[in-house]
Amino acid sequence: MLENKVTYITGGTKGIGFGIAKILLENGVSVAFSGRKKEDVTAAEKALQQYSEKVLGIVSDVRNLESEMEAVKYAVEKFGKIDFVIANAGLGIFKPVDELSADEWNAMIETNLTGVFYTLKASLDELKKSEGYYITISSLAGANFFEKGTGYNASKFGVVGFTQAAMIDLRKYNIKSTVIMPGSVASNFNGNVISEKDEWKIQPEDMGNLVLDILKMNPRVLPSKIEFRAAKPA
Repeated sequence: MLENKVTYITGGTKGIGFGIAKILLENGVSVAFSGRKKEDVTAAEKALQQYSEKVLGIVSDVRNLESEMEAVKYAVEKFGKIDFVIANAGLGIFKPVDELSADEWNAMIETNLTGVFYTLKASLDELKKSEGYYITISSLAGANFFEKGTGYNASKFGVVGFTQAAMIDLRKYNIKSTVIMPGSVASNFNGNVISEKDEWKIQPEDMGNLVLDILKMNPRVLPSKIEFRAAKPA
């Protein structure tokens, strides 16, 4: 069903983005993914090639619109089109608001929120051509505030609002848009070192399978927001 489809994933070098890329490649989708560091992109591309040769790693910074436009250009040059865009790149800095610096605030807002706008802006013409699908990765932190979460909460609440408003704007082009809000994910996010203690958490491949299920849904169905939780607490 998804063979001959092409996706572009931001933040695809590790964690959720890598897990989504892996599952889509295993199901016949061509995958272009981006990351900020060349060494991470190269390593991830090599690792993903064991699942399919239809993969392209691109160095790009979602905080820069021109960089994202170049990434989309490279993806289209390689695969001819883009059907799906997964705006996944993100970071978290958790401090009390009186200790959070302006630079730390800006880094989160520019990456987590402005980045999803830039990624959509850069890929919109291609999505219009393909009548494609735009998926953003927010968090349960986009609906639930917590201590030391001012910057992260602000960015993730923003992603939810942005994606749902964009959904309404994009429907006239037959472009779908969904925001996924995962809970605890077993990844290296925020410096976490993955171990047996993370077995109860959502795995990156679980996120990949969720994205796969969304993309396989009947064309008349549009889930605008999905909260995705671990089945059991720690």
